[in-house]
Amino acid sequence: MASNGARIKVSREPRRQLNNRIAWITVDDGATESECAVADISPGGAKITTEVEFDVKDRLALTLLADHSKRYPCEVVWRRGKTYGLKFVVAEAETEPKAAEPVGAT
Repeated sequence: MASNGARIKVSREPRRQLNNRIAWITVDDGATESECAVADISPGGAKITTEVEFDVKDRLALTLLADHSKRYPCEVVWRRGKTYGLKFVVAEAETEPKAAEPVGAT
């Protein structure tokens, strides 16, 4: 089959990394922490599995390293038994309100 034009480059999401490494989920604003396994992860989200099925809220935090305090806020987008699909939530930058100009300033 002959082609007369340039090939169109298709932009794809980065490949997921299969890890199955231990991580921790935190729910209830840090009150409850549970161990989980990260099945795969990408810049946009992750798939995790837990030892026991539990009722998780729509939002939780994922900690990837035991000795690291960085928690990634996540939204649960699907649940299948003990497996959960998470989307990383990006916090919107807070903007400071502009100071009002003094009256009579020109």
